[in-house]
Amino acid sequence: MRISVIGCGYLGAVHASAMAELGHEVVGIDVDERKIAALRAGRPPFFEPGLPEVLSSATASGRLRFSTDIADAAGAEVHFLAVGTPQTTGGTSADLRYVDAAFDGLLPHLAEGSLIVGKSTVPVGTATRLAARLAEQAPYAALAWNPEFLREGFAVKDTLEPDRLVYGVADEHAASVLDHVYRAAIEAGTPRIVTDYATAELVKVAANAFLATKISFINAMSEIADATGADVTALADAIGHDARIGRRFLNAGVGFGGGCLPKDIRAFTARAEELGRGDSLAFLKEVDAINLRQRQRVVDLAVGVLGGSVFRKKVAVLGVTFKPESDDVRDSPALDVAVHLKGLGAEVVATDPEGVENARMRHPQLDYTTSAREALAGADLVVLVTEWREYRALDPVETGRLVAERRIIDGRNVLDVDAWRAAGWQVRGLGRP
Repeated sequence: MRISVIGCGYLGAVHASAMAELGHEVVGIDVDERKIAALRAGRPPFFEPGLPEVLSSATASGRLRFSTDIADAAGAEVHFLAVGTPQTTGGTSADLRYVDAAFDGLLPHLAEGSLIVGKSTVPVGTATRLAARLAEQAPYAALAWNPEFLREGFAVKDTLEPDRLVYGVADEHAASVLDHVYRAAIEAGTPRIVTDYATAELVKVAANAFLATKISFINAMSEIADATGADVTALADAIGHDARIGRRFLNAGVGFGGGCLPKDIRAFTARAEELGRGDSLAFLKEVDAINLRQRQRVVDLAVGVLGGSVFRKKVAVLGVTFKPESDDVRDSPALDVAVHLKGLGAEVVATDPEGVENARMRHPQLDYTTSAREALAGADLVVLVTEWREYRALDPVETGRLVAERRIIDGRNVLDVDAWRAAGWQVRGLGRP
């Protein structure tokens, strides 16, 4: 099929490349000229494993091209909206300016039978509002909502081999068009849920709210474990064997971040209040508060380990991205910890395999290096806050030869504590004795 993807950020660039890899003829459109120039040259404007290969393959095939002119969407049968919905400045609701602008920009270029497909995460009710505008201004076209469920670090796989497909549609024709778009996944047995607009919109935010709640729950348990001497990791293992609970996302640590979970649960809460159902999601405010409190707990641990003050102490911060296999530092707990320690007078040296340049643009006051050895050299304290494989695999004996003092805070509870203590390290985690 002929497809346009409006918005070539993280979601759009991956989606456009994957759709072309599946055999569709795709044009990706974005107003950012530098981003489009990079994509045309086969260079993703962000780090995502597997994307360079798919992007290169798709562009070489001639099935994928990029443009800054939305008029180039004309002729496409399906138009995916993949623009961002950031948190509003000074508020918690979702900013829909980019969604509305992309929608309005598409209207003059729609043809008989065109299908607009929303992939952006939006407040429930957005699709119904846009469908009404479409009925007035382009009644020969249709709207569907098809939420994305991408995990950074696995986005290409999640697009090519999704674990489920959700269609929010007003009629069966829109569903049949999407079936054609996702034929390969459907033939591979991917579950397909066809529903209404509101349910499709809620699926994404409900999933994110549930995951955020599960993470904050185990982090709340880590606070209780610290107060009682219990081991939160053993606790998670024990309750995770209950099939009703499961072990995934029960890893206590510095908490979640990134461009989705934090802003999505806040926007979900704001939307519930607009609907007069704020009490139904009031618990998400505490989920958010627990998550943010974890960052301060790591900072407090650092102060305690260093005898009450971090002033003029060299602290090596391992990781600045919100998760491994990503260069995303949006709302990153790791970067937040580094900034707080710097504010307390520590000589912070932050390192990360992929996120240093993005972090430097946001917080140039920190010292950065891509070399873990350089960050560790002469450190009075090591703080592991992003669980990159290379940090999890550090040898405690060899690492001990680099630092000034063998003190480490495991902000992700991923280290073999016994091995590190046997090598002479003072090890502190969250909810672990």
